[in-house]
Amino acid sequence: MALQGPEELGEQVEEPEDLDDQDASSISPAEEITLPPGPGGDDEPEEALLLPWDRFSAWLHCICVVGFDLELGQAVEVIYPHHSKLSEKEKTSICYLSFPDSNSGCLGDTQFCFRFRQGSNRKSSLGCFLETTDRDAPPCLKREQGHYYGYVYFRQVRDKSLKRGYFQKSLVLISKLPYVTFFHSLLKIMAPEYFEKQEPCLEAACNDIDRWPTPHPGRILTLPIMGVVIKVRIPTSYDKPGTSQLVQSAQTDSLVSIVLPTIHEVDLFRCFHPVFFHIQMLWELVLLGEALVVMAPSPAESSDTVLALVSCIAPLRYCSDFRPYFTIHDSEFKEYTTRTQAPPSVILGVTNPFFAKTLQHWPHIIRIGDMKQAGEMAKQMKVKKLKNLKTLDSKPGVYTAYKPYLNKDEEIIKQLQKGVQQKRPSAAQNAILRRYFLELTQSFIIPLERYVASLMPLQKSISPWKSPPQLRAFVQQDFMKTLEKAGPQLTSRLKGDWIGLYRHFLKSPNFDGWFRNRRKEMTQKLEALHLEALCEEDLQERIQKHTEVESVDLVLKLKDKLNQAEREQLPVRSGTLAKLRAHIEAVIQALPEDLQGILHKPATP
Repeated sequence: MALQGPEELGEQVEEPEDLDDQDASSISPAEEITLPPGPGGDDEPEEALLLPWDRFSAWLHCICVVGFDLELGQAVEVIYPHHSKLSEKEKTSICYLSFPDSNSGCLGDTQFCFRFRQGSNRKSSLGCFLETTDRDAPPCLKREQGHYYGYVYFRQVRDKSLKRGYFQKSLVLISKLPYVTFFHSLLKIMAPEYFEKQEPCLEAACNDIDRWPTPHPGRILTLPIMGVVIKVRIPTSYDKPGTSQLVQSAQTDSLVSIVLPTIHEVDLFRCFHPVFFHIQMLWELVLLGEALVVMAPSPAESSDTVLALVSCIAPLRYCSDFRPYFTIHDSEFKEYTTRTQAPPSVILGVTNPFFAKTLQHWPHIIRIGDMKQAGEMAKQMKVKKLKNLKTLDSKPGVYTAYKPYLNKDEEIIKQLQKGVQQKRPSAAQNAILRRYFLELTQSFIIPLERYVASLMPLQKSISPWKSPPQLRAFVQQDFMKTLEKAGPQLTSRLKGDWIGLYRHFLKSPNFDGWFRNRRKEMTQKLEALHLEALCEEDLQERIQKHTEVESVDLVLKLKDKLNQAEREQLPVRSGTLAKLRAHIEAVIQALPEDLQGILHKPATP
């Protein structure tokens, strides 16, 4: 929106600011910023406006109990809170995905995660609070738009009093939040209590959750649930990648039962252990959004491995579809198993041997055995051609014809092997592998960040009386030219066809999602700089040179910009919006009374 005026826009400067002398790490969002800690259980000023069940809804959509009926099969027996809405299609998805496949034979208790499409667009009364959560969260922790997560605690025990001879039931948390470690920890507290005391304890748990503060990135939260207190910190996009900001304090933690160092990270080493000779190739496949299927013995191993794959390209967000646990009853089954077109960009986790036949045409298949053998070196299988994948009894390994772009990094393999031989703790192995993936992804993304930063117009080209200048277009050839001097070789020791990897990546959904997000951030930054420039202007002096009609038009446009800035929470300097509001009011006061009345009327929605 242009704010018309006689001044002309300053000369456009084509040359970007010189980025070559900056430290590479300063290009990525790794700067550590301390946010106000916020008292765990106390209300923030804005939270006083929340309605009953709003706090619950900020964390969970609902809690379901799914049981097995001899005549009906799986059925949703209970939904809490009772006013929660699920479509019939959503209930059907939850029913089938909440039980291990019949071939899995999971006795005892097992936990896993699934993800399914949201059936309809539901508007939430929590808009502004959820926007804050999403704005400050790192890309991989932003709230899901069109999908729900289901976090499952399944119990199967022998019971001769039942016709089938087994008690089979699942407690399921349905949420938009990808906080896998947090929700599994929550279920470990809730589920055993529920199986013992039934529904009254679910009601108590929901009431506890409805008293929690909303999930605000950067704040340390203490969350009481059923007599237990969990302490967590949701990461922010400003945290230094690879660091945990949650430290235990003996004085303040005397009442805390559980301190979670992470709310979302799975154990990468345990998940990749059966195939870790191929971790670098798997990183490439995930980065490029290739169609992948994980065939595992149980939903727990299937979902953990899929989540590990998705997280191995952090801090990049995986922008394609992924299903940590997928069954033949899924509504997308036909869509994903058709042979009439190429498999879509999706990662599927399956346990039913039937998929070995139906997905045999997929380009990349990961077959894993039992992950409980992490204490010793599992026999590492070579990459096999897909034609060797038998319908049922195939051996663990990676089945693909894919040729990696980068040369294999033998050092990380030796380091992890040495750790196994020396019985290095699993947490340490996991930290080594997570750091390796982080550095690999950062080496890949920094040249892209550097180039995209050069597309930003210079600050001196921003005039308060003209629309903010546009970002320059992303030109693939221009980007490729920057790689010779400022490519990944500056931060990575790996050799190989980096150019080919970038070419392939630029066609992928992950690049499209990343670039859309960066373009939105930079456009908002330009809008913010434009607002700050307006605040430095003397509006009173300006309106003296204009007619009343032009002055009214200016006020209306400024009010629109102010409303947009507040709605989109633009990253403006502290006090900018208040200053602009005062400027606008001063201009209105200088106008005749009849015009003041018009301009003070609230805008019609």
